[in-house]
Amino acid sequence: MKRIDFVCVKNTVAALAVQANTVLRPDVLSVLRKAYAAESSARAKKILGQIIENAAIAKKEKLAVCQDTGLPIVFVEVGNGVIVSGKGIERAIQEGVRDGYRQGNLRNSIIRDPLRSQKQPSGFGPAIIHYEYDASHRLKITVVPKGFGCENKSQLKMFLPTADKKEIMDFVIGVVKNAGPDACPPYVVGVGIGGSADYAGLLAKKALRVPLTKKKSVFERELLARINRLGIGPMGLGGRVTALSVSVLTYPTHIAGLPVAVNISCHALRSACAVLE
Repeated sequence: MKRIDFVCVKNTVAALAVQANTVLRPDVLSVLRKAYAAESSARAKKILGQIIENAAIAKKEKLAVCQDTGLPIVFVEVGNGVIVSGKGIERAIQEGVRDGYRQGNLRNSIIRDPLRSQKQPSGFGPAIIHYEYDASHRLKITVVPKGFGCENKSQLKMFLPTADKKEIMDFVIGVVKNAGPDACPPYVVGVGIGGSADYAGLLAKKALRVPLTKKKSVFERELLARINRLGIGPMGLGGRVTALSVSVLTYPTHIAGLPVAVNISCHALRSACAVLE
């Protein structure tokens, strides 16, 4: 049995919340730089340069990359026999998120009751937590702040099981086209195919965690090429680069259905990860 201290987990999550909001992932920066080199439009190239400069300033000054510091989503991979002492893992994560957002002077965007006309802040939480369990002896925590300019562009479609790849591709491209300039392109597009309606949505969000530099399938490359032919471009002002990457995750599904979900991230795709052993 592996016992991990409550305070250690809480402090780790707090640090991850700050890091995710102030330091862009290396793979995201790498693909942004490649997009800058490949962009032929002078205006689009200037915008990409400003995005890269903004990331450098945020890291140096320890400021949020974007004013929308998102709804904190936490992915937790719990090893076999791992126990968080004291108040437990759920409490440690929730307190850690709140501490991190306060310490980092990050905007509190979460409301207590979504159905009330008066949107009262909830006090930097709660985060949404997804747990997975494996045979390791470690605790892996990934904090993903998700801004809602792009989250609002998420879509789910329950296809007939007879749908082919072309129909799925047309749907994904339609989602990006519908987003247009509204979600701060260039985008990172996560696609979830299979499972149930809720699980397809989770797959789409998990797809945003796939390294952008990972080798892509033919299907993913074709999707990216077609999306970039839309001409939306950086910040919606035209150009060759509408999306930086497309990642697709799949899962077995029922013979009578074919759920497909799309989750879009703006250019500021943010996440930070730590492993406790």
